[in-house]
Formats: sequence, structure tokens, C-alpha cells
Amino acid sequence: MGKPVEVTDATFVSEVEQATVPVLVDFWAPWCAPCLRLAPTIEQLAQEPAQRLKVVKVNVDENSQTATRFQVMRIPTLVLFKDGKQVERLVAAMPNKAAILSQIQRHL
Repeated sequence: MGKPVEVTDATFVSEVEQATVPVLVDFWAPWCAPCLRLAPTIEQLAQEPAQRLKVVKVNVDENSQTATRFQVMRIPTLVLFKDGKQVERLVAAMPNKAAILSQIQRHL
């Protein structure tokens, strides 16, 4: 993949729920300082091999329908989907790529 994919309310099902690999969704907003601090880590995670993990970003301000659907109350929130279902949720910024991977490893 190389870079996180920007996903919208309109593309969420096709990009995330119908994906054939696990998908890590970063729910964020451009005004959120912790989200901006997490952004380089999300970029690093997007470097994972495409057959292992897909990384996408959902701007909650522009895509409130999806944020509401998945009850995202605080940002940043990372949600891992596998086979179209939510299997892991990390709320607030994790310190680094290794910490995030350690939380989601069993699903990859």
C-alpha cells in the first residue's frame, strides 16, 4: 500500500468491510493534536505488506455517519476489521508502531 487510504462514508463498505485482508481504520480529525502526533505512526503502519494489513483513515468531521455507526466517541480511535467485522479497538494514541502491532498481531 505505502500510504493510508482515505475512506469516506460512501467507500467504507467496499474499502474496509469487503477487504480480503485485515484493515486498520484510523478515525481522526485535522484539529486533533493527538491524531496529528499519531499520523507518522499510521504512515509507518501503512508500509506493512499489503497482503498482511491495509491501513485507512476516516476523517470523523467529514464522515460522521461512519463514526456514529462504530460509536467513535474519542479520537484518535484505531479499529481493526477482519473479515468485515470489528475485532480490536484502541482508543487514544498508542506510543509507536510496535505498540500498535503488539495489540493487533493475533488478528494478522
